Amino acid sequence: MQAGPPLSIVNPVSDVPERWSQAAVHPDMWADPDEDPRNKDGAAPEGELATLRDFLRDYRLTLRMKCDGLGPQELARRSVPPSTMSLLGLVRHLAEVERDWRNWITPGDPAPKLYGARDADFEQAVGEQAAVEAAFADLEREQAQTDAALAEYADPGARVVGQDGTAVRELWVHRIEEYARHCGHADLLRERVDGRVGQ
Repeated sequence: MQAGPPLSIVNPVSDVPERWSQAAVHPDMWADPDEDPRNKDGAAPEGELATLRDFLRDYRLTLRMKCDGLGPQELARRSVPPSTMSLLGLVRHLAEVERDWRNWITPGDPAPKLYGARDADFEQAVGEQAAVEAAFADLEREQAQTDAALAEYADPGARVVGQDGTAVRELWVHRIEEYARHCGHADLLRERVDGRVGQ
């Protein structure tokens, strides 16, 4: 029997940042209620479409909050190897995904990829200030344009005129699912960068 490669020795925990939370009222949260932009006074939104918009808004804010306070190198750090994910890569990826969804909504030729080849959104996320600014500008622009395209459909049960006549409801739910999934990734990435935790 041939021996396999030697097992690697795991680094001691000394290089792992200490966990901490900025929140004092609810220590499992990212921020205290008075400082949390997701915290809304009053009743829940009325109706299905308003509820979908509300959930998407909160997940978008969560992603931004997970990036707050970090410099370009920290945002670009691939802190959960062997994954190529970074917080900056997630921002770029979600800008790319917003454009992809818009391609499903609008008829005609699809808009080209923002970052080129597959996985370039993660692979080319570099720790430079210009790259960070460009990524957040891309995300804001693509979100606004996709929001505007979907705003043409007041009925979640309607079918879009673009590819395959996808239901508007499905697009809203898919967007929420995508952001929610990647906010979970952002939780782990941020904790590995500087130890900060919280929902």
